[in-house]
Amino acid sequence: MKVILSLLISFFLFISCGSNAETTKNEIETSAENYDYVIAFGSCNRQDESQPLWNAILQEKPDLFLWGGDNIYADTDDMDELEADYQIQKKQPDYQKLIKTTPILGTWDDHDYGKNDAGRNWEYKEESQQLFLDFFDVAEDDPRREREGIYHAKNFQEDGKTIKVIVLDTRYFRSELQKSKEKGKRYEPDYSGTILGTKQWEWFENELKNSTADYNVILSSIQILSAEHGFETWGNFPSEVEKLEKLLQTSKAKNVILLSGDRHISEFSEKNIEELDYPLVDFTSSGMTHSYSNFSGEPNQYRVGEVVSDLSYGLLKFDFNTGEAMMQMRGVGNKLQQEYLVKYKE
Repeated sequence: MKVILSLLISFFLFISCGSNAETTKNEIETSAENYDYVIAFGSCNRQDESQPLWNAILQEKPDLFLWGGDNIYADTDDMDELEADYQIQKKQPDYQKLIKTTPILGTWDDHDYGKNDAGRNWEYKEESQQLFLDFFDVAEDDPRREREGIYHAKNFQEDGKTIKVIVLDTRYFRSELQKSKEKGKRYEPDYSGTILGTKQWEWFENELKNSTADYNVILSSIQILSAEHGFETWGNFPSEVEKLEKLLQTSKAKNVILLSGDRHISEFSEKNIEELDYPLVDFTSSGMTHSYSNFSGEPNQYRVGEVVSDLSYGLLKFDFNTGEAMMQMRGVGNKLQQEYLVKYKE
């Protein structure tokens, strides 16, 4: 059992956006131990480039690691090449250390799916799915081997509390994107299209409505709340966003937290949803090997704090005694980049 947080410092660090303070070695070694459960996550990871964040992640001793998509960059219709790229990543020495100590789940995004911005019309999605499941050592008799899509849910228990992780597939069933004619904007909203598809929506609704977990962490490869930038986002399908928000209201699932990747930047987005007694946060963490280093700004009406455009991974640190979740962006050397403390219902 982890030691429950006893210091009041987290209260005074409710929001420390844009922090550039260096984290000492002692702080790194003890920070995760002050919490009851720690989830690390990240996205946008090139298998053939330097991967400096694994050691930082290992220092935090996470109870779970979540891949947020673009776990490798393949972009190929050659399935032998895709498999080889997965093997390069799987054999990466520091990642191997994480595999041996930490449970790992994940979703995919376009570059490990096989084609940039691809959706349901990708010709090799069935073959790609099996290679994705191989990468995660999913058993041959697992239901994901037989059904369409890589969506999945699993409960994790610690100290009498349950955290449910719901992994969404935003590729296999997604409608084609509508190209925008507006300068600087790639896509336009499609009010009739889908992201999850009928079967996945039915499954998702069932998972939330029947959830008895104390926290429900939903992993989406693309952003859900930030929708004004014109790139890939749930906002390209407004009816899907509305459907999700209604599901959160009607399901009565407790303490939902959204995680996303894709954008090569990290940011917190927050929206108050009627009937939810906590703020809905979409924590975006990206990228792990390359980032939008020349980022100069973009609108996001739900943004809390500042955009981090350096290499980054995300942490969720749960304090079950207080109901608080400390959300942190951390970079090379485990440097604290920004953090946000959210109070959830105990």
